[in-house]
Amino acid sequence: MDELTKAVKELELQATEIKQAKERLAELETKYDKSKMIVAEQSREIKALKEKIKALEKELNLEKTLAEIKKILWARIDHSITRQWKSIKTVHEQMELLGQAQVETHRARTALGNKLEQANRMIHFLNNQTQEELAALNINNRTDAVLTVKKMLTLRNFVQTVERECQGMQAEVDNYKFKIEALQDKGLPSLLTSAGKLLTREQYATRMSNFISNQITASASTSEEAGPPSGQSLYNKLENLFYIAHEINHLFEVPPNFYRYTEADVTLTKIRRHQLPKEDWWQSMLQVLPY
Repeated sequence: MDELTKAVKELELQATEIKQAKERLAELETKYDKSKMIVAEQSREIKALKEKIKALEKELNLEKTLAEIKKILWARIDHSITRQWKSIKTVHEQMELLGQAQVETHRARTALGNKLEQANRMIHFLNNQTQEELAALNINNRTDAVLTVKKMLTLRNFVQTVERECQGMQAEVDNYKFKIEALQDKGLPSLLTSAGKLLTREQYATRMSNFISNQITASASTSEEAGPPSGQSLYNKLENLFYIAHEINHLFEVPPNFYRYTEADVTLTKIRRHQLPKEDWWQSMLQVLPY
């Protein structure tokens, strides 16, 4: 009986210990839940403070103000480009004609070869023979023969005229390229397609808009300057835009026109239509020349 009583008491003691342990566990769990709530609340407060600090730092760095200034400067640049677009398009048309002229004059000079010197000899020979002497050589009309030979000299004159007009246009084109490359080095978007052709004004306006948006976004995301910016740092961030805004207005000292273009194009048309003496006739004339 004593052993039974003792066992019962031990069981009661164990039950009491279990109850106390459960109560302690419940107390700890309650404290843990509260702790998690406190941590979560503190995390939210920390996050809010970080965002507030970030916003204040942006204000301190004049990030919003800089973005607005950049938009204003880019808008002025875009407006200036609109005013210059006619001249820009004129220069690019000149570039196309210069390319065509290079092909045509090369073809003409290849066709002429060494025949210019031969042509001068032929004309000299024809002008120093009597009608009877020419007839003996089966040359029945001196004037027609000279006119045919002079087609060589006429083609040479056409080529020289085109090259002279193209030289003036090339100077304008080179000056334009030099200035536009300097502007692109400072950040102006390219005016050309991937194929090297000039964009339309509408296409370039779209490219400019996308470029400005991306540039401002990238500038905001990479800003690492702590504290208020100095005057020098502000100037450095805007220097290129001031340069572009100024230089785009002076892209052309004198607006280009189509006077040289037209003269060159007219002569190119003459070159394309010009018929040189037939090769067999030319070779027959070479046979009569004294060597």
